Amino acid sequence: MSIKGWIEKHYPEPNIYRWIGVVLEVVSATVLFSLMALTCVDVVGRYLFNNSINGAFELTQMGLAIMVFAQMPLITWRGSHVVVDLLDHVLGNRIVKVLGIFSVFIVSSSFYFLAIRIYELAERSLRRGEVSEYLKIPTGYLTEYIAIMSWVTAACMLTYGAYRVLKGNNESQQFGE
Repeated sequence: MSIKGWIEKHYPEPNIYRWIGVVLEVVSATVLFSLMALTCVDVVGRYLFNNSINGAFELTQMGLAIMVFAQMPLITWRGSHVVVDLLDHVLGNRIVKVLGIFSVFIVSSSFYFLAIRIYELAERSLRRGEVSEYLKIPTGYLTEYIAIMSWVTAACMLTYGAYRVLKGNNESQQFGE
């Protein structure tokens, strides 16, 4: 199977969204691999050479933030969130759709306003020149990244999340199984 065929099989999103998904997952996979390598080298250094990597904890924290917030728009776009549907059969399709639209608006507006506050904190952090404790990495840029990815997540939830609820299409089942 060619790379293009593999991408088309595993990324069913249309056009540009497919490539955004590929890029975000490559970022997440690269960061995850880097975290694994960092942890292995740190443990080997600690136990064999009695010397760990300075700032490994900070790099791990930053890597986890990059990885998690790169995946949030993808999870939202694909509708891969954990869903508990205990009452769906009891309430009926119409009420479930109304509740679904309500949750789309609540989640998207929450992410939007949370991103505004996070971005304000990032600006303040950059103005003050705040840096990480050991490696002296400016923390404002990572905080800006978190805010931007939260806005992208809000947009994904508002657009495609609402579309998925209204259409009643549950494509996320094929990804999770």
